[in-house]
Amino acid sequence: MKTIPAKTIISSVKYPEYWFGNDYNMNIYRGCNHGCIYCDSRSLCYRNPDFDQVVIKQNVLELIEKELSSKRKSGIVGTGSMSDPYNSYEICQKATRKSLELLDLNGFGVGICTKSTLVCRDIDLMKKISAHSPVTVCMTITSSDDDIGRRIEPGAPSSTDRFNALKELSRAGVYCGVLMMPLLTDITDTEKNVRGIVEMAAESGIDFIYPSFGFTMRDGSREYLYQKLDAGFPGVKEKYINLYGDSYECSVPDAKRLARVFERLSDGYKIKYRMKGITAGAFERVRNKQISMFDKRIPDNDIIR
Repeated sequence: MKTIPAKTIISSVKYPEYWFGNDYNMNIYRGCNHGCIYCDSRSLCYRNPDFDQVVIKQNVLELIEKELSSKRKSGIVGTGSMSDPYNSYEICQKATRKSLELLDLNGFGVGICTKSTLVCRDIDLMKKISAHSPVTVCMTITSSDDDIGRRIEPGAPSSTDRFNALKELSRAGVYCGVLMMPLLTDITDTEKNVRGIVEMAAESGIDFIYPSFGFTMRDGSREYLYQKLDAGFPGVKEKYINLYGDSYECSVPDAKRLARVFERLSDGYKIKYRMKGITAGAFERVRNKQISMFDKRIPDNDIIR
């Protein structure tokens, strides 16, 4: 596949508490082949006019190894903010998998955002990392209906397959959950859809759901979204123009009521949905595992004074 030059791979995050406790950000690939109609990474500000073509950064593993060893402190490295780390090329490239090996060797945790079921391939490495550092896997799911999902995310696995992947991750003991974002006005902003996502997530055994009751648009991503709305959802573009104009953050009209429905359901299933609690849960999982490992090393008849 094509490569592009890169001087650095891992960048520091200014406010880790805002996004799953990630201290650093890492994007191995550039571009994505999921074809999601709403993707903010298409925005002109990111200067990637060939977004549908996935490319890999040159010498990516050497750069990652060098940068990790030079960090003064370890932390959590997030991946998947600009392009999916488990795109179709990753099957052969295995650059994401090899980066997880490097994170483990250097004592770093990881936060993964993806729409791909390929993430389950690396459960073995996630379990190794979670012995010493937090691991969080976020699966983006925007629709509980596979047909609607295919229309807005044509290149991604079905929602059903993503929920099955979460079930596999959960059964393996990986801390995981759903990114329920975005919700699109007149497409996925229904109570039925919100209820469906929460209920299917609960059945999958997830730990958390982090929601958004709206979407974003800016130059580049707006034009692409409108083009796809005209093709697949006639009349919806005009509503967006009237409702949102040039706004970047666009809440769905029924956002407050849907948020209340979501919170009641999540509370009933005891699912975390606030960022502070989600992040704390990842750290707690590591502490409990380390305590358990320590306890197993102590004979039953020993007395600790």
